[in-house]
Amino acid sequence: MKKAAAVLLFLCLGNLVLAQSDQDSDKSSGNLSELQAATETIQHMSSAAGDKGIPNQVLEGAKCVAVIPKLVKGAFVVGGEHGTGVATCRTSGQWSAPAPFSLSGMSWGAQIGGKTTDLLMFIMNEEGMNDLISGHFKVGADVSAAAGPVGRSGSVDAGYKAGILTYSSSKGAFIGASLNGAELQQDHKATKAWYGDDVPFKDILSGKVKTPNEEARAFVNAVQNAKENAQSH
Repeated sequence: MKKAAAVLLFLCLGNLVLAQSDQDSDKSSGNLSELQAATETIQHMSSAAGDKGIPNQVLEGAKCVAVIPKLVKGAFVVGGEHGTGVATCRTSGQWSAPAPFSLSGMSWGAQIGGKTTDLLMFIMNEEGMNDLISGHFKVGADVSAAAGPVGRSGSVDAGYKAGILTYSSSKGAFIGASLNGAELQQDHKATKAWYGDDVPFKDILSGKVKTPNEEARAFVNAVQNAKENAQSH
């Protein structure tokens, strides 16, 4: 039994290394940083066809937007995944500087397909925003979450009580995705790399920290443009 458990642990760890290597290779092959990849995801979201896009009502009403670009599907742990991403919140009429985070414990449902996928979370109410700003919460437990509706003219009525609406983008289309049980927390290593110090998540997302560089500004601008485009239609 001990030998079998050791072999299983070894295989899981091996899959973790291989999947992470694939993820790093996928990003580095295009010479994209985390922020650049997240910006491309937002731009793709804005250009998606109407019947395959995220409803304007979601884009207009979102208080915060969180993006996990190019998550690689692999057996990191039994029944779960791990990815890193970036978030921004709208405070005092402006979008905050981007805050890096990690998301772990995601279960792949039938609605998430393909080897790689982009994941997006739209925080729709004050409770969800406060939980995100805290820098550590569990999706669907600390704040309610629902797979988001699809289609530019789609209604969010089905998930109107949810603090977070979640989506997956694969093969050029956006679909609702379940992330319940996933745990989000601040990525302290990336925070130090971007800001030169381990700045609190709350300070970044509440607008107290300046946008650190051009890549960060490009991401924030992409989110702003997406919201403006939704409001104009």
